[in-house]
Amino acid sequence: MPLPDYAPTFALFKIILNKMRKVVVLSLAFASVLASCKKEGCTDPEALNYNENAKKDDGSCVFNDIPLYTVPATYAFTDDAGNSTVSYPGQTDRINQALAMITKIRTGVDGQVSAQVLKDMFANTGGNGNGEFSFTSTRQLKDKCFALDVAAIEAYFDSLQVVSASYNMTAGSGQAGVLTSGTSKYLFDRNGREYKEIIEKAFMASIFMYQSLNVYFSESKMNVDNTTAVNPANGEYYTQMEHHWDEAFGYFAVPTDFPATAALGFWGKYCNSQDATIGSNAVMMNNFKKGRAAIAANVIADRDAAMAEVKMMWEKIAAYQAMKYLGDAVTNFGTDQGKTLHVLNEAYGMIKSLKYCPMDTRKMTNDEVDAVLAKFGTNFWNLTLAQINEIKADIDAKY
Repeated sequence: MPLPDYAPTFALFKIILNKMRKVVVLSLAFASVLASCKKEGCTDPEALNYNENAKKDDGSCVFNDIPLYTVPATYAFTDDAGNSTVSYPGQTDRINQALAMITKIRTGVDGQVSAQVLKDMFANTGGNGNGEFSFTSTRQLKDKCFALDVAAIEAYFDSLQVVSASYNMTAGSGQAGVLTSGTSKYLFDRNGREYKEIIEKAFMASIFMYQSLNVYFSESKMNVDNTTAVNPANGEYYTQMEHHWDEAFGYFAVPTDFPATAALGFWGKYCNSQDATIGSNAVMMNNFKKGRAAIAANVIADRDAAMAEVKMMWEKIAAYQAMKYLGDAVTNFGTDQGKTLHVLNEAYGMIKSLKYCPMDTRKMTNDEVDAVLAKFGTNFWNLTLAQINEIKADIDAKY
């Protein structure tokens, strides 16, 4: 039998093989073109010459160990021309207004205080607290207060007027009046509440802490222009972001070289009080300065890290100061009623201020704070030593 003729089949196979070779060659050539199209450069975001368009790292990254900015020794910042970029006159005015109001409220131990006078000071009537301030200003405390607390604070003024009418009475359970501790005099209502402390701590929480940590540190105040000076022709050499950070610092109420120079009062005073225990002075000042320096250098990650540290330490200051006052109450319990009631009122106000700490960093929820406050009861005269220690333990467990 003759063998089959495979010549046509081999010829066809040869044609197909040649075409496949061409396809492979073309594919390799195309891949080579694609590879050559991948842009090379530095792909490390931490490098000085980072190229966001580079697809392949070519080993050209350059790093600089020199810091992008310097944190100054004091809260002082200037632009390239040497102009100061720090400004927070509104906060300074309000701190001074609050100090003047507390001074007025203290007179309640020696005579009746007018609620209307305090309301005029709170709203800065006439630009000088209706004649009660020794300075003039267009700013006021009332319009910066957490809105839901305005009515409550003005109600405290009304209550203080009523209680201060008993300035010449000796305070006791069910009787408003004054108690003395050493050289100090304290005015209490019939339930042992001291309105001087209630109002002062309300200012500290509802205005100063609220504005600094919840308003000026908010996204709406921080995610703003940081490239253009607001109005150099009018002396406003700062950017919007720089200014908002300064305003947050202003409500902390300390000098620019704190703690070298003593605090003006309020939160700065309590920060210094707790420094030996929690190192609060350095944490607060270093991070306020670091955050501001980071803003000037536009290093937003460092700004946010400093902001978080300020938030957490501010809360810690309030908690630790509350525990200190509760400890003082235990020490004076049964021997000095005036001092005991006074520090209990201070502790109550400090604990309540924890509700104004930012939700993203705080350690106690509103419900938890309310549960602790409820343990004070409605009459401070009736608090037992065991109850005071229990309240202190509740705070201590969280901090």
